[in-house]
Amino acid sequence: MQISKRYLYTIAFFSGMTTLAIELSASRLLGNVFGNSNLVWANVIGLMLLYLTLGYFAGGRLADRMPRAAVMLQIILWAAFLSALIPLLGRPVITRAAEAVFGAEAALALGSFIVILVLFSAPITLLGMVSPFVIRLAVADVATSGRIAGQVYAISTLGSLCGTFLPVLVTIPSIGTTRTFLLFSGLLFLIAVFALARLERRRALLYLAMPALVALLAPSALASPLRQPRTGARLIYDGESAYNYIQAQEDAAGYRYLYLNEGQGIHSQWHADEVFYDGTWDYFLAAPYFNEALFRADEVTSLLLIGLAAGTIPRQHIEIYGDIAIVGIELDPEIVAVGAEFFDMNASAMPSLTTQVGDGRFLLNQLDGEFSVIGIDAYRPPYIPWHLTTVEFFAEVKARLSDKGVVAINVGRTDTDRRLVDALSSTLLQVYPSVHALDVPQSFNTILVATRQPTRSENLRANLAHPVDAVDPRLYDILEDAAAALVQVGESDIVFTDDLAPVERLVDSIVLDFLLAGRATEFQFADE
Repeated sequence: MQISKRYLYTIAFFSGMTTLAIELSASRLLGNVFGNSNLVWANVIGLMLLYLTLGYFAGGRLADRMPRAAVMLQIILWAAFLSALIPLLGRPVITRAAEAVFGAEAALALGSFIVILVLFSAPITLLGMVSPFVIRLAVADVATSGRIAGQVYAISTLGSLCGTFLPVLVTIPSIGTTRTFLLFSGLLFLIAVFALARLERRRALLYLAMPALVALLAPSALASPLRQPRTGARLIYDGESAYNYIQAQEDAAGYRYLYLNEGQGIHSQWHADEVFYDGTWDYFLAAPYFNEALFRADEVTSLLLIGLAAGTIPRQHIEIYGDIAIVGIELDPEIVAVGAEFFDMNASAMPSLTTQVGDGRFLLNQLDGEFSVIGIDAYRPPYIPWHLTTVEFFAEVKARLSDKGVVAINVGRTDTDRRLVDALSSTLLQVYPSVHALDVPQSFNTILVATRQPTRSENLRANLAHPVDAVDPRLYDILEDAAAALVQVGESDIVFTDDLAPVERLVDSIVLDFLLAGRATEFQFADE
């Protein structure tokens, strides 16, 4: 008994869909630890293409030597089985890799990265063997071989199209990365085992041991979160969105923390009775005080924040400046939902906050009115979106600032490498007359403040001369810390533009140099 041409086309569709679904899920699996930089994507895509190349070559040769449907179906069954094992076998490697990255253990981090990518070699190579087999079995007459090959490639590519969008838009946000692997590999397995059962029933029954083994391994992997909470904390939320792996944790003292992806950065913090946490967020409050030596708090009337997270910065601004108009832009709607539920980022707690979901630069250009402060805190540590770093973008920001408006940007660095800070300073100086730098203590963060009017760093220190009763004492302490954190703005030959903004290449170099130095982290690499 042979497989019908229609069923062969079905196999081509599902093998193409599974291949791309695994590739997209692979980037997410790696992104949870190593980020989604171009370097990570290049490794994922490059090696997947290499594995497929080997599969096409081997599949074509084997199809000519053994042009039997049962051989192809067994290849598919092994591909599906090994694909299902990837997240199950890779989870402990990923967990250890996260610890290695956080601890600056370069050899272990690189080794883990390689191990994870090697896990994909066998299933992707086997999937690459399917298309040549389908064409060989579908062609009955050489005169129609071109048409058959074209149909197979078209159907396989259509499956790949579905495998591109379904994981990102549907399955990963709904059921998570691990279950996405299991879902697509399971569908492919069912397609193949059903066909094999019609050809060789006994052999097909033997292959049922594969899903049985997966079923034994899966519960332990699915029962625990990808990343355990920090010592002394408990998970209050753990989930995946189309953009991020999100965790909210709460410690015994009632402090809540928002972690994303690799968990290196605290993106938001909350406590029922406290608003200030001696973190990077506090320093955004000091930005307007570069304007003049007698700047008044009531001159801050509005805030636009690109990179809202769970609302720590807006909450602090409301605490100091009152119910000023605040617009918060956040790319990920699930983070907004988590902020509303667990961090009081809602209408009842922050009625003056308007939340908009989408790309920061696009939504910036849709807004009307002017803002006293525009904050940019759109980190995925240690990366910052390149389109939020250019001369053209900062010109668009300047157009939304009031006469005494300031822009404050959170920028990453190490304690010895300030290249990104200096490059952004040089870029800002193409648009703004003055730029100031604050190195946040005990962190890898610098706050750059650019002012619409010419200003001096001495203005910040001069504002400390105000009588204490004229300034909220908590703000006075923040201004004092900010003045102590002032550093000289560095110079750089790099200026980021929309045409050329090698931000990721620069950050990759900084991170690599830091890891190769072999130092354990003495500071918190955090978006805080």
